[in-house]
Amino acid sequence: MREYRTWEEILMERFTSDWEEAIGYLDVALEEYQEDGDTPFFLLGLENVIEAQGGITGLAKQTGIEPEVLSEMLSSEKAPRLDTLNTILQGLGCRLSIQPLKDTNSSADKNYSVAPRESADPHLETTTERGDLR
Repeated sequence: MREYRTWEEILMERFTSDWEEAIGYLDVALEEYQEDGDTPFFLLGLENVIEAQGGITGLAKQTGIEPEVLSEMLSSEKAPRLDTLNTILQGLGCRLSIQPLKDTNSSADKNYSVAPRESADPHLETTTERGDLR
């Protein structure tokens, strides 16, 4: 009789043996979160990668975050704080990065100008000639 495996078992095996695939999976989960704001989907992806890389207990030891706190965060409907997410990702050996949005229109022909900032103090003004404060 043939024994069938669950999808989770297959994921764990793949992510344990292929770190690049685990990172790609987590990247897709983050992209999906950015597109539709589905926090539980992102956290499930993060939890799957954590489990494949030693589990919550192992990550807790690496990060100094209590296992109960990690479990609670991963089962929450709320997005984790950025500093907490950063600590978790560092414990997994990766980090967040910022990339420009892909745009179908060329940004070369867009005029991005910055308006001059107004002074927080209305009594202070800058001169255009020397930059002295009056």
